[in-house]
Amino acid sequence: MSLVRRKPRNFSVRVTTMDAEMEFSIDLKATGRQLFELVCRTIGLREMWYFGLQFVDHKGYLAWLKMDKKVQEQNIPKVHPIPFTFVAKFFPEEVSEELIQEITQHLFFLQVKQQILNEEIYCPPEASVLLASYAVQAKYGDYDKSVHVPGFLSNEELLPQRVMEQFDMTPAMWEERITAWYAEHQGLMRDEAEMEYLKIAQDLEMYGVNYFEIKNEKGTDLFLGVDAMGLNVYEIENKLVPKIAFPWSEIRNISFRDKKFTIKPIDKKSPDFCFISPRLRMNKLILDLCVGNHELFMQRRRADTMEVQQMKVQVKEEKAKRQIERNKLLRERQLREQAEKEKDDLEQQLRHFQEEARLAHEALMRSEETAELLGEKAQIAEEEAMLLAQKAAQAEQEISRIRLQAIKTEEERNLMQVKAREAELFASRLAEESDRRGKEAERLKEQLIKAREAEKNAKDKLIQITRQAPVVDTTVSLTYNSHVISNDSHVINNDSHVINNDLALVTATDLAPRRDNSYQDLMIDGDMEKLSMEIEKERVDYLEKSKNLQLQLNELKSEIEVLKVEEKQTQLDKIHSEMSDKGETKKVTLVKIKSGSTRARVAFFEEL
Repeated sequence: MSLVRRKPRNFSVRVTTMDAEMEFSIDLKATGRQLFELVCRTIGLREMWYFGLQFVDHKGYLAWLKMDKKVQEQNIPKVHPIPFTFVAKFFPEEVSEELIQEITQHLFFLQVKQQILNEEIYCPPEASVLLASYAVQAKYGDYDKSVHVPGFLSNEELLPQRVMEQFDMTPAMWEERITAWYAEHQGLMRDEAEMEYLKIAQDLEMYGVNYFEIKNEKGTDLFLGVDAMGLNVYEIENKLVPKIAFPWSEIRNISFRDKKFTIKPIDKKSPDFCFISPRLRMNKLILDLCVGNHELFMQRRRADTMEVQQMKVQVKEEKAKRQIERNKLLRERQLREQAEKEKDDLEQQLRHFQEEARLAHEALMRSEETAELLGEKAQIAEEEAMLLAQKAAQAEQEISRIRLQAIKTEEERNLMQVKAREAELFASRLAEESDRRGKEAERLKEQLIKAREAEKNAKDKLIQITRQAPVVDTTVSLTYNSHVISNDSHVINNDSHVINNDLALVTATDLAPRRDNSYQDLMIDGDMEKLSMEIEKERVDYLEKSKNLQLQLNELKSEIEVLKVEEKQTQLDKIHSEMSDKGETKKVTLVKIKSGSTRARVAFFEEL
């Protein structure tokens, strides 16, 4: 057994993307390309040409991992595992046309969003609010006022700190304005919201620009901006508006010697464009970015490779499938909402009938009580009438007895006559009272008959209401299968026959895997004209949407303008405000600074 300790054949690296962290053990002889392709395969990325592996070298400078050189032979830090950051190195000219894969869009979205929050890319306040609303849509999905209550964004980092400090506004006020726009993005999927974010962000002046300090032959301090369109030259205090630009289409060759860069134009009559880079270590990085951006610039103007064509077809098929699933989901949601609405209507009708039945029952009870009371009064009246009749008969008998009695003396006769008259009067009053009581008894009988008829009508109405009321099972749960609506947290079977039939129809026809020829014929010749029409329609829709978007941005800007704290305005804020007042945009500026001959622009650079 050998006592010599073998050297390890592998070493560890830690790669951090914008949303994940991975560790790999790779061979000591592995090249930068092998490590880079390993990371791309792991995250499922095929559009590799935009990205690179960045690290901090042993002297503390940011550097990009070279593809064709061994990892161990580059100036990597002496730590384990070795840290790398997987980020975009080059940016597209037009995100909506060039970014194909969803993972590519997502990585760009996360990186640009972080650069805006870190203020590496200047973003005006009103655009920051709009971008924040798309970021919320991408994370939380459609707005729901019952779920997204005030304060749900309190722990989210959505606006640059500079923006929040420049206005006399509380976090709740910012959240209110973000939520107002967030509610308007209803129906946007995550990838669509992220793409809308990028389409707005790419119009920001500092988007996709790498800045380097340079000097011209006169020694004036300037910034060189390297981006997807070419080289821009900025004054040292203004990174928003370039003074001149040299598009890649005018550049034939780029080289440097020591600190001096020489750029040869395609027009051989024009002088070379030369500048000094004070930091020698940055020269290789500048050249690397220039070469890479120029290569992508030329590649965009050539026909797509077979790999890119395959990716586009695959992505188009996937989007078509997702659209079908999305339409199916929307239909299921509409069915659920309609069923729930019908259930609520039926429950409301049931409550209405129950209330009517309760009122009818109470009316019946009152009618029964009234009838009983009238019956008791009629009985009492009859008894009183009978008693009065008996008393009247007794009085008649007493009168007869008195008349038959012999009165011997005149006084007795007179006295008896007086008594007889009094008895007659009393008997007459008793007879009248008896008649009155008899009439009252008849009247009470009539009221009793009417009360019983009202009681009968109330019972008939109650029976009618009971027969008309629909039978509603308030315990029915309107839920759906988990493969149809993935947003529901609890999933059970639906026992409602009508809704279940609809769902069975949708499931059988829409959810079944489709392997017909509809996806295989996406790129036939007959579809090219249709595709062109769709592109033109999308372009018109985009222009209209951009116009409406600009109006909304201007409204928000006017609304928060009164809350601005002037003392907190930065130099870039003032420059951007002047540009807005003049109606200048990024595209207008680029067209302006590219005008004129190359010779004239080189001369202008030398005079800066």
